[in-house]
Amino acid sequence: MARFALTVVRHGETRYNREKILQGQGVDVPLSEIGFRQAAAAGEFLSNMKFTHVFSSDLMRTKQTTAKILEKSRFCKEITVKYDTILRERKYGIAEGKPLCELKALAKAAGEQCPDFTPPEGETLHQVKLRAVSFFEFLCQLVLDEAGQKGQSTSGIMDSGLEAFQTETFSLGSSCGSGSDLNSDSVAQVLDANILVVSHGAYMRNMFTYFVVDLECTLPANLSKSELNSVTPNTGISHFIINVEQGAKGVKTTMKCICINLQDHLAKVTESA
Repeated sequence: MARFALTVVRHGETRYNREKILQGQGVDVPLSEIGFRQAAAAGEFLSNMKFTHVFSSDLMRTKQTTAKILEKSRFCKEITVKYDTILRERKYGIAEGKPLCELKALAKAAGEQCPDFTPPEGETLHQVKLRAVSFFEFLCQLVLDEAGQKGQSTSGIMDSGLEAFQTETFSLGSSCGSGSDLNSDSVAQVLDANILVVSHGAYMRNMFTYFVVDLECTLPANLSKSELNSVTPNTGISHFIINVEQGAKGVKTTMKCICINLQDHLAKVTESA
């Protein structure tokens, strides 16, 4: 048995986000000025988190967001970031670099609706899900292997920074569990790993759907269906606690969502410099 925390953050805003132009994988633009401020705010928000592993999409907007988050960290400024194409945004094919309205027009012409519609040369939702599943299974095996190497007697880290963050910060979020939930033994326990992932909106939505539908992730009581199905805002933060064990029939996981699409840190981010 191993136990780890997973924090998933969407990249900061780009100019194309603001102008509602599809980026996907083929359009690789930097963060806007606001995007950098959002990333810095997320970094301040997560500054007390002592991450053991950091993963990011290899696209510029996620790389810049990750760098800004770690720049603000009290514990992880020098941590090695692993950049992976498996965390890239959904590929939108011929629609990349074009306004979202053009994708909707293509979908309408095909008798379909977004986001189910796949433009020519694009990636289906199922293909995105397969990438998310593959990455999550990799994380679970990574934590199991590392916990096994440490040995049963020494396995695990008590991350007081994480515990304080959950009880004092996450409890402020509108999409979080109650304070009693956060203080319960189901959350504030020894962890074998504390993982940060920085990715993209459509990818994250598919990942979270997999968590809820396939893995039956326990959700905060006050989380609405619209919040669950909505695209994560730029630098929105989602946090999960995951138990994983190697069984006779493969790896078994149980997970609890502490919050999803949290954006409290953005309250002070304005368009003014």
